[in-house]
Amino acid sequence: MTDSGEEPSPGVAPDSRGPVGTVFVALYGELEPHPWREPDAEQDLYALFHARSKAMGWLDDVGTSARKTATGQLTDVRQVGATGLWGMNDAGLEHPLSDPEVPLAAWVQVGVRPLTEERPIPVQPFLRCVGDAVARIGTLRLRAVQLLLPVQCLDPAASRMPPSLFTADWFLSGAPRTGLPVRVTLDSGQEPYLPEAVSGIRERINRQNQEVFVCRTHSPEGHEPLALRPPFGDHLWNGPSLHRTTFHGTLAEWSLDALGWLGGFLADLSACQGVDTPLVLTAVPE
Repeated sequence: MTDSGEEPSPGVAPDSRGPVGTVFVALYGELEPHPWREPDAEQDLYALFHARSKAMGWLDDVGTSARKTATGQLTDVRQVGATGLWGMNDAGLEHPLSDPEVPLAAWVQVGVRPLTEERPIPVQPFLRCVGDAVARIGTLRLRAVQLLLPVQCLDPAASRMPPSLFTADWFLSGAPRTGLPVRVTLDSGQEPYLPEAVSGIRERINRQNQEVFVCRTHSPEGHEPLALRPPFGDHLWNGPSLHRTTFHGTLAEWSLDALGWLGGFLADLSACQGVDTPLVLTAVPE
């Protein structure tokens, strides 16, 4: 009993913070389950990704708690949890909207929190957590990656010097390699912003001081579309697919780490060229 005669009881006050955009990844290929893992294991991909995100300090689970008085009023309101890069949405190994002709191995969807001028969309840490979670389930032979990039969350003025450039040197510290030929398609759905920005994006890819992705050619029109339909609703990105551009070049390595960096980099360059709509990135080795 409180001094005022009110009986305290636990309660939760609504959280006014929320995501500013959605990041979705679909991993295509073959996932061979570990022989020691039970098919109905308690920790599914959602639980594994949640645990890994939290362990790395990247999960945003900020909320508020409060005590409820006998009259229903909230008191002793305080913040609980920790700020992070994203909040959980959903994850799984199968998706009802996936193309049955293409082997979908895993997918994860999160809501990213407000971004600062110094940070790209956190695609690189996101894919790192996805890869770590999938590796707990089995061995993945990655054939293609599809990413939903919330480019509308970026400030075009802040992208004059893409924040992702400051982490490009990480890939130079690995074993010497000539680069893997890849094909990377950006798709703006029904929004026509992308075709107008392609020349500027291509020019800046090779002008920036980075060797992670080197672009040889691009196909703004008439290119061969990739036969991968995004396994999510059109409402997330102004779909269906209509305006696409494909870049042909070399990637430092075929890894989720490098693909995550590439997603953040191309999102930065797209925003700098005036693109302010979600983009779908699809990458496959050539």
